[in-house]
Amino acid sequence: MNSPLRSLLISILLTLTLFASACRSPQTISQIEVTIQADGKTETLQIDAGSTVAEALQNAGLEAGPLDRTEPPAFEILQAGDTVRLIRVSETFETQQVTIPFERQIVRSESLPEGETRLLQPGVNGLQEITYRRVLEDGVEVSNAPVKTVILKEAVPEIVMTGSQAAYAPLSIPGRIAYLIGGNAWIMEGSTANRRPLITSGDLDGRVFSLSPKGDWLLFTRKSDKPLDQEINTLWAISTTNASAKPINLGVSNIVHYAGWVPGQVTVVSYSTVEPRATAPGWQANNDFFKLDFGETGWVNKPEKILEASAGGIYGWWGSTFAWSNDGKRLAYARPDGIGLVDLEKGALQPLLEITPLQTRSDWAWIPALTWGNDQQTIYFVNHAPPPSLVSPEESPYFDLNAVVLNSGTSLRLIPQTGMFAFPAASPGRPLGTEIGYQVAFLQAIFPNQSDTSRYRLVVMDRDGSNRRVLFPPADAAGLEPQTPVWSPVDDQGALFLAVLYQGNLWIIDPASATANQVTGDGLISRLDWK
Repeated sequence: MNSPLRSLLISILLTLTLFASACRSPQTISQIEVTIQADGKTETLQIDAGSTVAEALQNAGLEAGPLDRTEPPAFEILQAGDTVRLIRVSETFETQQVTIPFERQIVRSESLPEGETRLLQPGVNGLQEITYRRVLEDGVEVSNAPVKTVILKEAVPEIVMTGSQAAYAPLSIPGRIAYLIGGNAWIMEGSTANRRPLITSGDLDGRVFSLSPKGDWLLFTRKSDKPLDQEINTLWAISTTNASAKPINLGVSNIVHYAGWVPGQVTVVSYSTVEPRATAPGWQANNDFFKLDFGETGWVNKPEKILEASAGGIYGWWGSTFAWSNDGKRLAYARPDGIGLVDLEKGALQPLLEITPLQTRSDWAWIPALTWGNDQQTIYFVNHAPPPSLVSPEESPYFDLNAVVLNSGTSLRLIPQTGMFAFPAASPGRPLGTEIGYQVAFLQAIFPNQSDTSRYRLVVMDRDGSNRRVLFPPADAAGLEPQTPVWSPVDDQGALFLAVLYQGNLWIIDPASATANQVTGDGLISRLDWK
């Protein structure tokens, strides 16, 4: 091959070689060097370029725990010369019990002289359990915070009653007035200025608070120490005449609607029970009935069952209530769907009148209030009256005060539209010719069509519904909260009085003159009785 041709071929080959070199990708680095810090050690490691932090740790034979973390994050791609730090994270949970200090509450009361104090309820510290989460990174604590708190025991506040000067003139009173204030029972005797504590445990719940017919015993219920869905309360009695008397536990529990004294029998009580429930209203009524005898020394006989437990008719889950005639020979009952008598020998109900149950559309039921007249033949009760419009009978807003005369079987409508909480109460009887004369006190709703929320006024009438008089409070004052008016015993001059609670205070009213006298002013009284 001649020289010119050969030179041309060489030139072409060189050109192609340079062109191929220009088109080839640049050369990459296959390994990089990084530093790994973990478990107190530092090492240098060659890893593939483009590796993540997680892959670098895997190459180093290191495994991250579920709580461990890395710097930089595990998903980050490393560059040559980077440093990876594996931080060991651990957590522990520690539980501590911490005391909850009790609060101190001061209640002013006219039941004590000015400046005098009385411990109503001793304070008890509570206890709570706090769980802390402690976090350590490479053995160094970085966090210690509470994650759970459980109250093991609620704190009980200390309640101290301090006396305040009485602002009202004392009144002479027949018999004894028992009243409930701050969970404690007090007695007035002879005069409203003569007050003394009867029970100062601070745990009376007020469901039962009843003086015996002669006023020498008080029947009451106390809150239970057990959870409400296990036991609601317990039934007790205490002498009001023995200053050193101790309360007697009658061994009965779960009393909601009724417990009372059996007239004519000194230390015999009767009661009806419920079964506690965790759901509203907190119980399932048994609609049963028992009698129980006890002694002043503390002995308690086995209860005598009069009525077996039963469903109790419509809305029977709410319960029934009972009322003894004043001679103790007859027993009446009331439940949401009617009233009647109890056959004490057969242990059976004898219905007298059916009553249309009230549809409350809530977790409570209405029971018609009833009371015996002192002729032992008349029962006064609140009747659910039919509506005059297209409203269903079960939703009627009308309630009347009625009476049923047992010896004739006559049912009378005495006072229309009194309201559902009229709570009639018959006075002690007095001879009136050949008959027994007495009066009936009841409450009249200010707004009869809304009697479930209305306030009321105290009214007195003769036993036949005549001579009706509104006594208290005045027309321009707020009304009474629903309650049963309480009659006094007959005093030495043959006079009778009424006691009511108004804005938490005790008021005594003379029905003959309509004079009302305020007795207390601390606004703390919740129940009362007068015998």
